[in-house]
Amino acid sequence: MSGLLNYRGKRVLVTGCTGFKGSWLSLWLHRLGAEVSGLANGMPTDPCMFEVIGAHEFVDYHAGDVRDAAFVSATIDRVQPDVVFHLAAQSIVATSYEDPALTFATNVMGTVHVLDALRRVDKPVTAVMVTSDKCYENVEWLYGYREIDALGGKDPYSASKAGAEMAIRAWFCSYFSKAGANVRLAPVRAGNVIGGGDWASARIVPDCMRAWSAKAPVVVRRPEATRPWQHVLEPLSGYLAIGAELMNSPKRTGEAYNFGPPAENNYSVVELIRALALDWGFEKEADFAEVGPAGGFAEAGLLKLSCDKALAHLAWRPTLNFKETARLTSSWYERYYHDPSTRMRQLTADQISEYEALARTRSAAWL
Repeated sequence: MSGLLNYRGKRVLVTGCTGFKGSWLSLWLHRLGAEVSGLANGMPTDPCMFEVIGAHEFVDYHAGDVRDAAFVSATIDRVQPDVVFHLAAQSIVATSYEDPALTFATNVMGTVHVLDALRRVDKPVTAVMVTSDKCYENVEWLYGYREIDALGGKDPYSASKAGAEMAIRAWFCSYFSKAGANVRLAPVRAGNVIGGGDWASARIVPDCMRAWSAKAPVVVRRPEATRPWQHVLEPLSGYLAIGAELMNSPKRTGEAYNFGPPAENNYSVVELIRALALDWGFEKEADFAEVGPAGGFAEAGLLKLSCDKALAHLAWRPTLNFKETARLTSSWYERYYHDPSTRMRQLTADQISEYEALARTRSAAWL
């Protein structure tokens, strides 16, 4: 695991540390021997992954809003990070329709505040800036989007992510690309992820787990919609890989990277629900799902990513197949809801270890 050993003893700041992805990343970094600090605007859900795994015990947590430039600057100045993973975002598409101004303020100006605080740091820093696959101008083509394809968005969430990417590019070209610059930086793009500990609203996996824990079927509004399902550890492994690469060398600084699932992980919503239901002991589909009216806001069609660049530059490739992705996800929630004695931090750490072992078996050179 030579690449990941780069994090041992490093001061790492995770913005959005209390979120679903931020909580998993914070624990993984802690296991790698990093000194983890976090910046976030409170607990985003109830329950919250950050609290469920007791992350306060290993994360130096700074509560505040990424929209507050002075707070962001003061936190970075206090932590003096060697590495920053910027995950803080308004990540719910439905919320972006309800409050587009909040979405742009968080996703665009929040990113600007992090970038500008880094501009003033007088020590070497590696920054992995997380956006989304929604930053691409989606023209509904069948092949995967490459990092050189056009950015854009017809809805508030997608446009805010494209705006964040434009800010990252502007700060890199204007300040961080110069010889001797302190900041090495990479924007990274991944799609929606699933995994234990997500309780966000209007997402199919949390909706299933809330319904099933109450012994009710989940209401499915678009059962035939297909998505490239990806476990949370897949993109996080990519973020760690590019961070380790940038710490070693400036060669890839300024380069954007996609991190997506295998092509065969493209399944319908109802196929995902069937796979998740296995751990819950359901025998008949009517017991765990029912179809409701579609309704809601307009959603983009299928958007796939090409990850060839990550393979070529970082030797990164996804590890888990669809069945493994569903099993790790459903078994996490099944233990949480059905076995109160379970130590969820240890269970989460065990899943990280299992992922690392599978990746190693499958010749993941980024380890």
